[in-house]
Amino acid sequence: MRRRKIMHGSTRALIIGGTQGLGLAIARRLQGEGCTSLVVSGRDGAKGEAVAGSLGACFVACDLEDTSSVERLVDSAADRLGGLNALVVAGALTDRGSILDTDHTTWDRMMAANARSPFFAIQRMAKLAIAAGEPASIVNILSMVVHCGQSFLAPYAASKAALANITKNAANSLRTQRIRVNGINCGWMDTPGEDAVQRKFHGAGDSWLEQAEAKQPFGMLVKPEHVAGLASFMLSGAAGVMTGSIVDFDQNIAGAYPE
Repeated sequence: MRRRKIMHGSTRALIIGGTQGLGLAIARRLQGEGCTSLVVSGRDGAKGEAVAGSLGACFVACDLEDTSSVERLVDSAADRLGGLNALVVAGALTDRGSILDTDHTTWDRMMAANARSPFFAIQRMAKLAIAAGEPASIVNILSMVVHCGQSFLAPYAASKAALANITKNAANSLRTQRIRVNGINCGWMDTPGEDAVQRKFHGAGDSWLEQAEAKQPFGMLVKPEHVAGLASFMLSGAAGVMTGSIVDFDQNIAGAYPE
């Protein structure tokens, strides 16, 4: 069997939201490509410790709604790994709400977790990398909803659109420091989190995934393992000078209309 080329032997990575779904898939991909210095974060301490143990990684608990908690997370990860040169922001709140029924509390929670905390995580990581005189790479997990999104995803779409702009702005600001910042707009994805959301908010039954996938052009929802490959590439030296790029990772094309 052909051996996979090691891309991440010198990577020291923090994955925010790395204990399940896409974040966990990225953690596994990095590990499989040589990364031995890895911190994953999430809210659930017991689950996080178990996941970290299976990866040979470190776990640090973090609440995305608390920006100071996120800043402490970045510092803690850097202390544990002897510095950071890779950051993935994969955690997010996905609560529902439309332009008509979203309340102030939901709006504030979504913006805090999905835009404000990522902003300051990037800021803190960039400052540490600059102080260390090292290049670094950052990948923000976005969503196809940045192009509009369903009516029931109004605050989520707004928060991800804000993060898309943060991605571009940070890439422009940090390029002279050799810090690359890119993003991935993920389409409808098959994750444990999505399963929970479908059951909680949409009354979905056990066969919802099978029914949903049958209607998709490729007969499946987006799979975390596929997106993890792109995230790994973006974080690696193989991406060269790529920065400020936001890639649509979906089978449905933004702006297309039924023919």
